[in-house]
Amino acid sequence: MSKVAVLGYGTVGSGVVHVLSENADIISKKAGESIEVARVLDLRDFPGDPIQEKVTHDFADIENDADIDIVVETMGGTKPAYDFVKRSILAGKSVCTSNKALVADHGTELIRIAREKGVHFFFEASVGGGIPILRPLNRCIVADEILSIRGILNGTTNFILTKMADEGSDYADVLKEAQALGYAEADPSADVEGYDTCRKIAILTALAYGAQVNYEDIHTEGITDISATDIAYAKKLGYMIRLLGMSTRSDGKLYALVAPFMIPHSDPLYSVGGVFNAITLTGNMLGEVMFYGQGAGKNATASAVVTDIVEAVKNRDTAVTIRWDEEKQTISSTGSMVSRFFVRLDAGSRDAVGTVFPGAELTDGVKDDEIGFVTGEMSEKDFESALGKLNGVVKSIRCM
Repeated sequence: MSKVAVLGYGTVGSGVVHVLSENADIISKKAGESIEVARVLDLRDFPGDPIQEKVTHDFADIENDADIDIVVETMGGTKPAYDFVKRSILAGKSVCTSNKALVADHGTELIRIAREKGVHFFFEASVGGGIPILRPLNRCIVADEILSIRGILNGTTNFILTKMADEGSDYADVLKEAQALGYAEADPSADVEGYDTCRKIAILTALAYGAQVNYEDIHTEGITDISATDIAYAKKLGYMIRLLGMSTRSDGKLYALVAPFMIPHSDPLYSVGGVFNAITLTGNMLGEVMFYGQGAGKNATASAVVTDIVEAVKNRDTAVTIRWDEEKQTISSTGSMVSRFFVRLDAGSRDAVGTVFPGAELTDGVKDDEIGFVTGEMSEKDFESALGKLNGVVKSIRCM
């Protein structure tokens, strides 16, 4: 029997306990032995909950319990999560976490320490919730050079953009609805400003290319500037606006970006609506594959955590290699990234568009005093230079 301690009995932590109990038989068959929750660490008590008899308020009770094999961290943030996780690994316990902030900030160090101690540090649920993406990236897609990663990695922003498209509503109104439904926090900045997506694409990129990526180096834009008018233009042109995290390697340089993109109908990410997430990987031999599913939620995220627990049990005496070196990768300037661009501008500038952007696809505006157009492929640096030659520019959005 393997004994597990859960740090944090919130949404995900209680979900882990529920999944281990509800699916105990199938989990024990797949793990080769039964798995029992021995301790739960939380600041609170839970009177009336059967878990109460296992609750402790002192991490040392877990750290010093030699019978506990695996620690599950679902507290969120980096303090005190980092301290508790590191101490768990140093005590010879494997750790499974859903904490993207912890993994983005300290993942490479914790992987190294776990390797030195002969235990595991697994973090499947830190990106994409219940979507299995990190293990396939690390263990299945190993014969390919990864050319690019693209992902809708945040359910809150995808819900907001989908509702804006479906109802023609403004951002502020849909944000209030998302908060009322529990899809957005009272302070939604981590989601809507793109920071959550940024951490996740940093983790994916580090695993894809085998070395540290500092999320602070990734150019990040959110969705707060996307309006109902932008959405209307996108629909008119056959696009959907999605917040994407993406990275690509080209000519020996690594690029990464988080920003709203207009996605054409032919792209598989076009149809990923609501709170769902999706990630596409492109390999030089495999081509493009997509992973799709619930990117958040109690049971979906807990399912991914429990899968990591089972992996830790099955590989107790086997090293599972995670290639993520501490050497930092350099993120190149987005100025050299190539894309297409949608531009809104005053109708009076129509005649100048063809001169500045030859071959641009013009469309009548959804507002009487505007027009819109889509450029051909060009670098961001060249686009910004050309755009400066036009008067009356209202907005520009990248296009796939």
